[in-house]
Amino acid sequence: MSQARTLNAKELRKALDHVASRPHSARNRISLLLTHWAGMRVGEVASLRWSDVIAQDGHVKAEIRLSAAQTKGQQPRTVFVSDRLRKELMTYQRSQGIIVPDRPLLRTQKRDGFSANTLAQTINTIYRRAGMDGASSHSGRRSFITTLAHKGVGVRVLASLAGHRSISTTQRYIDVNDDQKRAAVELMG
Repeated sequence: MSQARTLNAKELRKALDHVASRPHSARNRISLLLTHWAGMRVGEVASLRWSDVIAQDGHVKAEIRLSAAQTKGQQPRTVFVSDRLRKELMTYQRSQGIIVPDRPLLRTQKRDGFSANTLAQTINTIYRRAGMDGASSHSGRRSFITTLAHKGVGVRVLASLAGHRSISTTQRYIDVNDDQKRAAVELMG
Protein backbone atom coordinates (compact mmCIF):
# COMPACT_ATOMS: atom_id res chain seq x y z
CA MET A 1 0.00 0.00 0.00
CA SER A 2 1.43 3.37 -0.99
CA GLN A 3 1.73 6.25 1.41
CA ALA A 4 -0.81 9.03 1.48
CA ARG A 5 0.03 11.92 -0.78
CA THR A 6 1.43 15.05 0.86
CA LEU A 7 -0.26 18.30 -0.04
CA ASN A 8 1.28 21.73 -0.44
CA ALA A 9 -0.36 24.95 0.76
CA LYS A 10 -2.04 25.56 -2.62
CA GLU A 11 -3.58 22.08 -2.61
CA LEU A 12 -4.81 22.49 0.97
CA ARG A 13 -6.41 25.79 -0.08
CA LYS A 14 -8.12 23.96 -2.96
CA ALA A 15 -9.54 21.38 -0.53
CA LEU A 16 -10.68 24.11 1.86
CA ASP A 17 -12.31 26.03 -1.00
CA HIS A 18 -14.18 22.87 -1.96
CA VAL A 19 -15.31 22.36 1.66
CA ALA A 20 -16.55 25.97 1.84
CA SER A 21 -19.12 25.28 -0.87
CA ARG A 22 -20.50 22.11 0.70
CA PRO A 23 -22.74 21.21 3.65
CA HIS A 24 -21.04 20.98 7.07
CA SER A 25 -18.29 23.31 5.88
CA ALA A 26 -17.22 24.52 9.35
CA ARG A 27 -16.91 20.98 10.72
CA ASN A 28 -15.10 19.66 7.66
CA ARG A 29 -12.75 22.65 7.55
CA ILE A 30 -11.66 22.19 11.16
CA SER A 31 -11.20 18.43 10.69
CA LEU A 32 -8.81 19.07 7.78
CA LEU A 33 -6.95 21.81 9.64
CA LEU A 34 -6.41 19.69 12.75
CA THR A 35 -4.62 17.12 10.59
CA HIS A 36 -2.66 19.66 8.49
CA TRP A 37 -1.77 22.25 11.12
CA ALA A 38 -1.46 20.10 14.24
CA GLY A 39 -0.43 16.78 12.70
CA MET A 40 -3.21 14.87 14.43
CA ARG A 41 -4.25 11.39 13.33
CA VAL A 42 -7.82 11.14 12.08
CA GLY A 43 -8.70 8.87 15.02
CA GLU A 44 -7.38 11.47 17.44
CA VAL A 45 -9.45 14.18 15.75
CA ALA A 46 -12.56 11.97 15.87
CA SER A 47 -12.03 11.35 19.59
CA LEU A 48 -11.91 15.03 20.58
CA ARG A 49 -14.47 16.43 22.98
CA TRP A 50 -15.10 20.13 23.46
CA SER A 51 -13.41 19.92 26.87
CA ASP A 52 -10.21 18.74 25.17
CA VAL A 53 -10.09 21.93 23.11
CA ILE A 54 -11.93 24.62 25.08
CA ALA A 55 -10.83 25.70 28.57
CA GLN A 56 -13.37 26.30 31.34
CA ASP A 57 -13.13 30.04 30.71
CA GLY A 58 -14.29 29.47 27.10
CA HIS A 59 -10.96 30.11 25.39
CA VAL A 60 -9.29 27.69 22.99
CA LYS A 61 -6.45 25.85 24.68
CA ALA A 62 -2.87 26.29 23.45
CA GLU A 63 -2.27 22.60 24.10
CA ILE A 64 -4.58 19.64 23.60
CA ARG A 65 -3.76 16.83 25.99
CA LEU A 66 -4.69 13.49 24.48
CA SER A 67 -5.25 10.59 26.84
CA ALA A 68 -3.80 7.16 26.11
CA ALA A 69 -7.26 6.03 24.97
CA GLN A 70 -7.29 8.77 22.30
CA THR A 71 -3.94 7.86 20.68
CA LYS A 72 -2.84 5.09 18.36
CA GLY A 73 0.05 3.98 20.57
CA GLN A 74 -1.93 4.12 23.81
CA GLN A 75 0.51 6.76 25.05
CA PRO A 76 -0.80 10.12 26.21
CA ARG A 77 0.61 13.07 24.30
CA THR A 78 0.29 16.80 23.98
CA VAL A 79 -0.72 18.44 20.71
CA PHE A 80 0.48 22.03 20.44
CA VAL A 81 -2.01 24.41 18.84
CA SER A 82 -0.61 27.26 16.76
CA ASP A 83 -2.11 30.75 16.99
CA ARG A 84 -3.48 30.33 13.47
CA LEU A 85 -5.22 27.06 14.38
CA ARG A 86 -6.52 28.56 17.63
CA LYS A 87 -8.21 31.32 15.62
CA GLU A 88 -9.81 28.70 13.36
CA LEU A 89 -11.01 26.77 16.40
CA MET A 90 -12.49 29.97 17.87
CA THR A 91 -14.37 30.58 14.62
CA TYR A 92 -15.61 26.99 14.67
CA GLN A 93 -16.64 27.35 18.31
CA ARG A 94 -18.71 30.46 17.51
CA SER A 95 -20.41 28.66 14.62
CA GLN A 96 -21.59 25.82 16.86
CA GLY A 97 -23.80 27.69 19.31
CA ILE A 98 -23.99 26.29 22.84
CA ILE A 99 -20.97 24.18 23.70
CA VAL A 100 -21.40 21.15 25.96
CA PRO A 101 -17.95 20.11 27.30
CA ASP A 102 -18.47 16.35 27.17
CA ARG A 103 -19.92 16.33 23.64
CA PRO A 104 -17.82 15.49 20.57
CA LEU A 105 -16.02 18.39 18.89
CA LEU A 106 -17.12 17.02 15.51
CA ARG A 107 -20.56 15.56 15.03
CA THR A 108 -22.17 13.67 12.19
CA GLN A 109 -25.43 14.66 10.52
CA LYS A 110 -27.18 12.50 13.12
CA ARG A 111 -25.50 14.59 15.86
CA ASP A 112 -23.33 11.68 17.00
CA GLY A 113 -19.57 11.73 17.30
CA PHE A 114 -17.54 10.37 14.41
CA SER A 115 -15.76 7.05 14.54
CA ALA A 116 -12.21 7.17 13.21
CA ASN A 117 -13.32 5.19 10.16
CA THR A 118 -16.28 7.45 9.35
CA LEU A 119 -14.19 10.61 9.68
CA ALA A 120 -11.49 9.04 7.49
CA GLN A 121 -14.11 8.28 4.83
CA THR A 122 -15.44 11.85 5.07
CA ILE A 123 -11.96 13.33 4.59
CA ASN A 124 -11.15 10.91 1.76
CA THR A 125 -14.35 12.00 0.00
CA ILE A 126 -13.43 15.67 0.40
CA TYR A 127 -10.06 15.12 -1.25
CA ARG A 128 -11.52 12.98 -4.03
CA ARG A 129 -14.21 15.55 -4.82
CA ALA A 130 -11.60 18.33 -4.75
CA GLY A 131 -9.69 16.39 -7.43
CA MET A 132 -6.73 15.24 -5.34
CA ASP A 133 -5.87 11.72 -6.43
CA GLY A 134 -3.77 9.84 -3.91
CA ALA A 135 -4.75 12.06 -0.99
CA SER A 136 -6.30 10.40 2.05
CA SER A 137 -7.16 11.07 5.65
CA HIS A 138 -3.46 10.61 6.45
CA SER A 139 -2.35 13.29 3.97
CA GLY A 140 -2.72 16.11 6.48
CA ARG A 141 -0.46 14.40 9.00
CA ARG A 142 2.18 13.58 6.36
CA SER A 143 1.97 17.13 5.02
CA PHE A 144 2.40 18.57 8.53
CA ILE A 145 5.55 16.53 9.18
CA THR A 146 6.99 17.10 5.69
CA THR A 147 6.37 20.86 5.77
CA LEU A 148 8.07 21.26 9.15
CA ALA A 149 11.00 19.08 8.05
CA HIS A 150 11.50 21.26 4.96
CA LYS A 151 11.47 24.33 7.21
CA GLY A 152 14.39 22.88 9.16
CA VAL A 153 12.65 21.38 12.20
CA GLY A 154 14.77 18.51 13.50
CA VAL A 155 13.55 14.95 13.28
CA ARG A 156 13.56 14.49 17.08
CA VAL A 157 11.18 17.44 17.47
CA LEU A 158 9.05 16.11 14.61
CA ALA A 159 8.87 12.67 16.22
CA SER A 160 7.73 14.23 19.48
CA LEU A 161 5.11 16.38 17.75
CA ALA A 162 3.84 13.35 15.83
CA GLY A 163 3.74 11.12 18.89
CA HIS A 164 6.20 8.67 17.33
CA ARG A 165 8.42 6.61 19.59
CA SER A 166 11.00 6.13 16.85
CA ILE A 167 12.55 8.77 14.61
CA SER A 168 12.74 6.16 11.83
CA THR A 169 8.94 6.17 11.76
CA THR A 170 8.94 9.94 11.44
CA GLN A 171 11.53 9.86 8.67
CA ARG A 172 9.22 7.67 6.56
CA TYR A 173 6.63 10.49 6.66
CA ILE A 174 8.93 13.08 5.12
CA ASP A 175 8.38 13.49 1.41
CA VAL A 176 11.13 14.73 -0.93
CA ASN A 177 10.64 16.21 -4.39
CA ASP A 178 12.89 17.30 -7.26
CA ASP A 179 12.62 21.02 -6.43
CA GLN A 180 14.00 20.37 -2.97
CA LYS A 181 16.87 18.31 -4.40
CA ARG A 182 17.70 21.12 -6.85
CA ALA A 183 17.69 23.68 -4.03
CA ALA A 184 19.90 21.41 -1.92
CA VAL A 185 22.61 21.06 -4.55
CA GLU A 186 22.55 24.82 -5.14
CA LEU A 187 23.69 25.24 -1.53
CA MET A 188 27.07 23.93 -2.75
CA GLY A 189 27.51 26.85 -5.17
